[in-house]
Amino acid sequence: MGTLAKYFSREFLKLFGLIEFVFISMYLLIQFILSLDDFVEANAPYSLMVAYLFYNIPMIVIQLVPAATLISVIVMFCLMDKNNEITAMKSCGLSILKISLPTIIVSIVVSIGVFLVSELIVPYSSAKANEIWQVKLNKGGKKGFYGQNNIWYRGDHAIYWIRHFDAGKKTMEDLTLYFFDDSFGLTKKIDARWGIWTGDRWEIRQGMVQEVEGDKEYDLQKFDKIYLTLPERPEDFTRTQKKPEEMSYWQLKRYAKRIQEEGYDATEYSVDMNVKLAYPLICVILVLIGIPLALGAKKGGAPVAIFLGIVVCFFYLIMLGVSRSLGLSGFLPPEVAAWSANLVFLLLGIYLMIRLET
Repeated sequence: MGTLAKYFSREFLKLFGLIEFVFISMYLLIQFILSLDDFVEANAPYSLMVAYLFYNIPMIVIQLVPAATLISVIVMFCLMDKNNEITAMKSCGLSILKISLPTIIVSIVVSIGVFLVSELIVPYSSAKANEIWQVKLNKGGKKGFYGQNNIWYRGDHAIYWIRHFDAGKKTMEDLTLYFFDDSFGLTKKIDARWGIWTGDRWEIRQGMVQEVEGDKEYDLQKFDKIYLTLPERPEDFTRTQKKPEEMSYWQLKRYAKRIQEEGYDATEYSVDMNVKLAYPLICVILVLIGIPLALGAKKGGAPVAIFLGIVVCFFYLIMLGVSRSLGLSGFLPPEVAAWSANLVFLLLGIYLMIRLET
């Protein structure tokens, strides 16, 4: 690494660390004020609130890194331009792209760091923070992925439709069980009023069973009580729902695949899986936007450039939120929903850099 690259890297990282620390402190202070009433109302100990804020820090860091990156780049290049350092480098034959290259490389390293933190630390810390908020403070409780009503579950060569499931009593109400052969042909159908877990099997009450006999003919029999040994236990119908931030990219990918195999809509998880890849790269894209904003703001200097940077971050978050919503609604494919904001702002950054060079 050359002297110039070391200088740019050092100055950028110093500003980035300071601005990120200020942002995190402000965020935690606001979160403390907003959640204080909830902790007081729940009569929670002081240590629980400290733990809640502590476990939120990794997610806060990830959320604020893009804004901190952009503001750091703008401040650094504004100060260099003010001190005529940029002019001196240009007089030595260096183009804006070469001057910017060390900062762009550092932003790539920052993006990789954001991805690693979101993969290795955020899932665990977010799960802990959500557990404190939902369970220990009773702000919603743990939610099952499968709703308590109208549960559709795909098992091994079987599909279950349960109109109501009581996790506490381990009972099913108004259920229909479909059983299939290897070619997905229906071999048996059971309609029943009740299904009760006895500890090692299911007791099915007040229903009727249709079973294939001979050449596609079904035998219909009513019953008061039968016992079924199924691979599914009560906990299979009450699995705790995981939020996307509580899972890494690969966990989200496996989770979405499993949901699809069980017949559920995995759009939300497919969209957020792609967002996990797209979001860290915005740091590099914002550097491409921030440098022209800093060097192109002839009137107003750094304050105007910083204001424009904040506006850029604001519009990026709006566009990402809108495209994500369109992805969740099925209007856009998950990949397009996650990457469209990055593509638009990348084109904007390239345009501003080319315009700055000319």
